[in-house]
Amino acid sequence: MTAELVRGQNHPLSQARLEIRVSAGTPIVAAAALSDETGRIHGVEWVAHPGAPTQPGLEVSRQAAADHRLAVDLDALPEAVHRVGVLLSLPAGGAGPVRFGAVAAPFVAVTGLDGGEIASYTLTGLDTESAVVALELYRRQGAWKVRAVGQGYAGGLAELLTDQGLPQAHQLAGSINEAVAQGLARSVQAPPPRTADNDRSRQTASPALGPDQGGTAPQGAPGSVPPTSPYGGQPPGVPGQPAPQPTYPGTAPDTSAVTQPSVPTAGSPIDYSHPRRQNAAPPPPPTAPPAAPGQPAQPVAGDATGWSMEERLYNQVWGMFEDLARTTAAYRSAVDFAESRMDKELEQVLSDPRSRIGGQGDAAREAARARHAQLVDQAREALDRDIAQLTAEADVVEPALPPAYARWDNPVWHGYRVPMEIPMALRLGDLHLPEADRIRIPMLVRLPLERGLWIDSGHTGSSDGSFTDSHALGRLGMETAVAHAARLLAVYPAGEFTVHVIDPAGSGAQPLAPLVQSGVLAAPPALGAAGVADVLGRLTQRVDLVQMAVRGGAADSLPPGFDTSQQLLIVNDFPHGFDDRAVNQLRYLADEGPAFGVHLMMVADREESSGYGPLLDPLWRSLLRLTPVPDDHLADPWVGHAWTYEPSLLPPGSQVLQQVLTQVATARTKRL
Repeated sequence: MTAELVRGQNHPLSQARLEIRVSAGTPIVAAAALSDETGRIHGVEWVAHPGAPTQPGLEVSRQAAADHRLAVDLDALPEAVHRVGVLLSLPAGGAGPVRFGAVAAPFVAVTGLDGGEIASYTLTGLDTESAVVALELYRRQGAWKVRAVGQGYAGGLAELLTDQGLPQAHQLAGSINEAVAQGLARSVQAPPPRTADNDRSRQTASPALGPDQGGTAPQGAPGSVPPTSPYGGQPPGVPGQPAPQPTYPGTAPDTSAVTQPSVPTAGSPIDYSHPRRQNAAPPPPPTAPPAAPGQPAQPVAGDATGWSMEERLYNQVWGMFEDLARTTAAYRSAVDFAESRMDKELEQVLSDPRSRIGGQGDAAREAARARHAQLVDQAREALDRDIAQLTAEADVVEPALPPAYARWDNPVWHGYRVPMEIPMALRLGDLHLPEADRIRIPMLVRLPLERGLWIDSGHTGSSDGSFTDSHALGRLGMETAVAHAARLLAVYPAGEFTVHVIDPAGSGAQPLAPLVQSGVLAAPPALGAAGVADVLGRLTQRVDLVQMAVRGGAADSLPPGFDTSQQLLIVNDFPHGFDDRAVNQLRYLADEGPAFGVHLMMVADREESSGYGPLLDPLWRSLLRLTPVPDDHLADPWVGHAWTYEPSLLPPGSQVLQQVLTQVATARTKRL
């Protein structure tokens, strides 16, 4: 039975390996602090936080998220540790809320690895506080208990850590905020908050795991191994609240009330009928035909709820993304736990002089290695089962994707017609993990774009070590930018998307040829410093004008003939041809442009812009970094794995790009 705690109340813990689940109405930062009997933190190494997510017996999320899962192994904690504090704080310096009184009360639950709750606590009564000690696990007379604390601090993490006796409190708080900001910059952007009308749900349990911008769960600490995968096990229920749901295209999970799903048995396949969303407003998704006895259910393209097939496929892709992230985190956690357990057992053998020599020691070492192999084999078996299920789903989903979501080699492009409506999202490439290399998850971002794109043409190194020539990378970077721009032009209705190009030195002439020759650009690429100043001046003026009109409540009073289409600016060879004024205008467009219809796509080597100093750091962080070659730099918004990103490029010799751009240009001419 779950103990629903109130502030100050405690409850005994009968398990050593635990999970602490946090649900909030907005992305928050989760950390855990180790302390002695007096509650004093001895040093920064006693705090697990996004910048240092693992400590002995602890693992926390690498990012800010609305749903966190922290892993705790009480047996693996150092002997000097008598308390483990669960710390929550609001991200500093962001656009989100600055006090807990402005958001829904956070909910914290301590669970076993089977998903069963041991104790829970809702942090009510918070107001001006921006950081809070939510729970405390403490050792008393050899046994562990959990206490509901709820102590808040208006001064944020720095004040909280200072109160815990940490001398380097302010420095550590700054490091945590910096790590969170970096996590936001590298994470795939999460989707907007879901409502019951647009939710997508898979009837699966979410296993214990992961972190890096919007999602969470441990993936490598001892004690973080969940016994189940996304395809079987006990769903994480929260008494009095709905079960945590996936956070599709990019933000935190919604806590709107939904019907609880039936509990699938361990190892059971996905139930594609999705009964827990049948009560939502959109029409129910198609259901798979009944599976033969003993056979897994067959996947169905568009098995998520939504008002259209496009929305169903969009939500299904994000569900696959989350499932693969979490099941991989479960596997990695299980392997790490197995290795930690084997190391501990071998250490015990070596610490006993009687077992160092002779058959007894050899037998103990062999037994430890055998237990390690058994645990790893069990984890791999579960992972293989889940990967097989996801592979089958990917095989039916990929051919069914519309042009905006499809790869360039998808036959759907051969029947392309200029659309009448803007799609929900756009595919920018594929993501995959080494444990499931065959599965490619489409990387979908919502439209209109909420942040600019940076195509990194620097010597960052590809995943296979190729492409070390700077000129080859620069050209490939422009080809990638052209492919993305062409896709944006193709998925918008005629005349509703306009592309500008700044190419100061003219080095991108050859890659830009498809856009120039088809006539889809607003004007020829701008050359030299004068061209840079002209284009940036016009676009910044446009943002200023629309900004004033919108904020003044006079959006319908724009000048006659004003171009209301979305604007994309492609910048090649930055910082060549940019003076200080142009750099400031570029930063302004990156920060303010997306909200007012002006988007930025930069092809640049960050090292080449280092002459401008750290002033450009906010620019790079505001853009989503993509690479023209496969590179493992992106993180998912749930677990924070490093995913290998592969750009969406045209197959060699393909004429699809020319055919699509010709249709776009023809449709634009007819509209004029």
